[in-house]
Amino acid sequence: MLIGLVEFLSLKIRKRGIKIDKRIPDGYLFDFVLSRAFMMVNGFLTFRRLSVILVGKRVTVKARSLIFGGKGLVVDDGCFIDALAVKGITFGQGVSLKKNVTIECTGSLNKLGEGLSIGNNVGIGSGSFLGCAGGITIGDDTIIGNYVSFHSENHNFSDPATPIRLQGVNSSGIQIGSNCWIGAKVTILDGVFVEDGCVIAAGAVLKAGRYAAKSIYAGVPAKRIKERC
Repeated sequence: MLIGLVEFLSLKIRKRGIKIDKRIPDGYLFDFVLSRAFMMVNGFLTFRRLSVILVGKRVTVKARSLIFGGKGLVVDDGCFIDALAVKGITFGQGVSLKKNVTIECTGSLNKLGEGLSIGNNVGIGSGSFLGCAGGITIGDDTIIGNYVSFHSENHNFSDPATPIRLQGVNSSGIQIGSNCWIGAKVTILDGVFVEDGCVIAAGAVLKAGRYAAKSIYAGVPAKRIKERC
């Protein structure tokens, strides 16, 4: 009974079906449904929208008026979202932010950041950090593991006589394609363009450059291991 209810609610709210493992106890599923009901109410109070957005506990949202889209959005406990940017934040349908995800669109009040665009059915793992000052785009159906960090801006440091903090910043932005899997604790630096269908191994560091479609990358700095078969 409860399994059918959870599967039905997932289809209605997030517009995609899921199959629940029959071994999960009813008590666990009951707690899950109650927590989702609380998150639905909290989502309305946080975003002031009729579209279904689920928001957990201890979530901070700044510049709410600059957040667009987001039907079926799930924002888990402890997330921090600051949408202050030229383009704000656009969430596709069915996006999930796991616990303690941080999204910062502007690094300094001296200059507004570019912002963030996330496609449909994207999952971002717990503890991940998205610094969107230089602009970040993530395509549909991409999976991002726990503690992945995006840094779409660099400090200038060419003048040794001037403190680095006073030399300003530069940025090219970060683009992640569709249907990618970014493993846990990957670091993605400014100027990265990951094409569709890539797998990035856990702990890799992606420096500026283009990463070919349907390829597997690993290492520090990340190098192409092979093409996906």
